[in-house]
Amino acid sequence: MTVELTDRIEMADSEELTLDELFERLEHMPVPEGYKVEIVEGTVHMSPQRRTHWKIIRRVLRQLEDHFGGDAEIDSDVRIDFPGHLNGFAPDLAKAVEGATPDDKGRFAPRDLEFVLEVISRGTGASDYGGKKAVYAESEVPVYLIADPYQRKCHLFTHPKGGEYRSELTVTFGEPVDLTGTSLGLVLSTEDFPRD
Repeated sequence: MTVELTDRIEMADSEELTLDELFERLEHMPVPEGYKVEIVEGTVHMSPQRRTHWKIIRRVLRQLEDHFGGDAEIDSDVRIDFPGHLNGFAPDLAKAVEGATPDDKGRFAPRDLEFVLEVISRGTGASDYGGKKAVYAESEVPVYLIADPYQRKCHLFTHPKGGEYRSELTVTFGEPVDLTGTSLGLVLSTEDFPRD
């Protein structure tokens, strides 16, 4: 990707941009096909979507739709603005509570979310385990699940309070993730999760 020198100078000389302004500028840049773009704490992250990544997302999505129905508000790679310094995330999956409605820009608010899934890519691991996890906890997203095909494990974080998750469970791919004690009320199978 090439950014013209004048574009870089204008960006550096301008006042701090809003999330909308940053995303608008990113729309005019040549992002490679198959890459997801997010802004985490003011830093632009681009990560490639691999087949393993998508297969895990699809398997979780199918289980959520089987449980909640095809009309459930479940988005994939759709921007949600979170509190903190320039946080525009596009979770791999985000499920809104029943009855939640998007704003006039078509976005759900963090308070509307009851579940977020992030599938680790080589370039996103530090963010998914670090900054994004902290922001999800601060936003009180009740259930945050990380699927890590490199570790072949799922990490479940629940009971957010005071900016951190009070409960953590780690299971190996192939073992069920028990979400019956959460608002989701289901057991998530990881039996068919592909491994890297």
